[in-house]
Amino acid sequence: MGPLARSRALPADVENLQRRVRVSAPRLRRTAARALRAVGRARRRVHVTVVDDRAIRRLHARHLGEDTATDVLAFELGGPDPARLLGEVIVSAQTAARQARRLRVPVALELDLLVVHGILHLAGHDDHEPAAARRMHERARAILGGGPGGPGRVPARFWAGLLPARVAAG
Repeated sequence: MGPLARSRALPADVENLQRRVRVSAPRLRRTAARALRAVGRARRRVHVTVVDDRAIRRLHARHLGEDTATDVLAFELGGPDPARLLGEVIVSAQTAARQARRLRVPVALELDLLVVHGILHLAGHDDHEPAAARRMHERARAILGGGPGGPGRVPARFWAGLLPARVAAG
């Protein structure tokens, strides 16, 4: 089986439309597959697009009315086979790189978190209320390695300060 056939076996397509930050498409595919399994959507597909701050700012303004760059956007999509396609996750590699530097973690780990966060949104999770944000954070932590089934290589500092103090306190 060639590399293209193996990548198609995973339920995620990854498109990197920026050149400033190194991105491992195979890693993001594996992360998306792990997240989809964790949320009970293993038979669904997602499309992950990695962009720069300028592109995500335009999308954020157009679709959510906020003229600012953000780290991740998630859009439910319907297509010829809507039962299979869960949606689109769009990640800003530049924002991920800044956040990773601040936390002193690899940018690849921050990109993993953003993909998981987007998939959690597609699966119906919300982070607008403090209690819901805390549950979503805990779910992401379990998927990425802070709980059973995760890769177990996530440093504790990655989670510190991820949620605002008012959310973390409950």
